[in-house]
Amino acid sequence: MNITELNNRTDLSGDNKLQRIYEQLGMLIKAINNKALPVDTERSISQHVAVVNASAFDGAALAKLVKQQQTAILKQLEKEHKIVAKNHYRNMWMLLGFTVFGLPIGSAFGLSIGNIGLIGVGLPIGMAIGAAVGSSMDKKAFKEGRQLDIEIKL
Repeated sequence: MNITELNNRTDLSGDNKLQRIYEQLGMLIKAINNKALPVDTERSISQHVAVVNASAFDGAALAKLVKQQQTAILKQLEKEHKIVAKNHYRNMWMLLGFTVFGLPIGSAFGLSIGNIGLIGVGLPIGMAIGAAVGSSMDKKAFKEGRQLDIEIKL
């Protein structure tokens, strides 16, 4: 069984942002179809696509719906099968590194010098640590065949 394809919509041509969001969901579906998934997972993803296909929304409402369904599909794939998009872990860990590593490093640096204004020094360090950890996790996911051939841009 393959996942239901996204319907072509001719009413998107005037809105470039909406068109990119809609096309990204279509590319995600094609990337998922290249993976061997259980039938119940494919059926669930097809239901998410059916919601978008049946929608009469346009403009911002359609963009919101497409993003919601795309996020739900990606969360389901990650939770049930550990399948992620390209650079998923890098993006997630950059934020975590920024807050988990960067703020404490910056605070320690600022307090040790006696100038708390230097707290920002640790932020890029934490971001770099997070990017390195996330990139290694992305490489591992790729080697194990758990990575989709698409990068999600929000």
